[in-house]
Amino acid sequence: MDSINFYQEQQGTGPGTSVQPTASEIKQGFAPGPTTTPALFTPLKIRSLTLKNRIAMSPMCMYSSHDGFATDFHLVHTGQYALRGVGLIMMEAAAVAPEGRITPNCLGIWKDEHVEKLEQITRFAHTNHASIGIQLAHAGRKASTNAPWLIKVHGANADEEHGGWPNDLIGPSPVPFSDRSWMPAEMTIEQITSIQREFALAAGRARRANFDVLELHGAHGYLIHSFLSPISNRRTDAYGGSFDNRIRFLVETVRSVRTQWPINRPLFVRLSMTDWVEPSGDIPTGGWTEEESIELAKVLAQEQVDLIDCSTSGSSPLQKIPLELGYQVPFAHAVKRNVPQMLSAAVGLITTAKQANSIIESKHADLVFIARALLREPNFVLDAARQLDAFAQYPHQYERGRSKPKHSFI
Repeated sequence: MDSINFYQEQQGTGPGTSVQPTASEIKQGFAPGPTTTPALFTPLKIRSLTLKNRIAMSPMCMYSSHDGFATDFHLVHTGQYALRGVGLIMMEAAAVAPEGRITPNCLGIWKDEHVEKLEQITRFAHTNHASIGIQLAHAGRKASTNAPWLIKVHGANADEEHGGWPNDLIGPSPVPFSDRSWMPAEMTIEQITSIQREFALAAGRARRANFDVLELHGAHGYLIHSFLSPISNRRTDAYGGSFDNRIRFLVETVRSVRTQWPINRPLFVRLSMTDWVEPSGDIPTGGWTEEESIELAKVLAQEQVDLIDCSTSGSSPLQKIPLELGYQVPFAHAVKRNVPQMLSAAVGLITTAKQANSIIESKHADLVFIARALLREPNFVLDAARQLDAFAQYPHQYERGRSKPKHSFI
């Protein structure tokens, strides 16, 4: 066996795949007997890609890049989830332009030199039979802030002294996120076209880095979302005002991205399904709404988008989020009910195997994105199989660490 394949998973589709235990594994106490496959561990086919289970790692900023480059941290951080059976690993938001980073420490994909390290990460994931995606993003008016652990030292906003770009923020309108945020400049039509081109070029780099899935970040108050929401979009031209105008930036960006992203590879869009802001005299709807999200999903289904990743909020500090377990699942269910040709993903306070399996089993979503629970429990997927009375393939190197429902010295 050559050195490249020495650690390669060579059975089935790798760790996290639901399989039947062998007679020997049953005898040794690794399983009580033959098992069934719970909904959470059924495969999901999207275009040419088949996910081995329905558990995805949600894109989470790690603030561990320099000049946008992925580092060894990203290889180790991402690689552990490839080993531990996550069906789809979605890497964090990668900025399509340097001024599109949330912080100076955020990941980027705005230049060709970024591709080499990203390709090393996807190669490791594929070696262990994991599917991997990347989220393309532009922070817009919420850019040039500090990493969470630097806020106490330098404050929330990154000024030029600390690597920020407060004079280069852009948005649909000159409306800051809060009275403590940087003021964005209103984008010209030329800037709109330029950023859409940057999204397309970034998609081409993601293709060359061999990612399986691409997701556009249209949530949490960042640039795409800021065009959708009347809270941040006060334009009176073709990109503001009516629903059709406010979705124009995203729809055109999707079309631009699809020129560089192969038609056989899945394309996701993460949306904030609602702004969670109360109606006011200034904005009678309160902001972007669930009803508009459903109508947008119908449009995106015609634009070769495969899945809506259903998040919420991020447009205003006035938001009132009714936090509870699975509080965003109803939005994923609404997409499934109203846009049957579109897949949906649930995300947000999904913390246990039983909860995640119930979401898939009840057909409230096609995929579950797990975020902080995976940070706390990197073995979430393999443990979930045991908790759901299933039997999942382990990485060969960790097989002897598998839990035994009954103990045996065989």
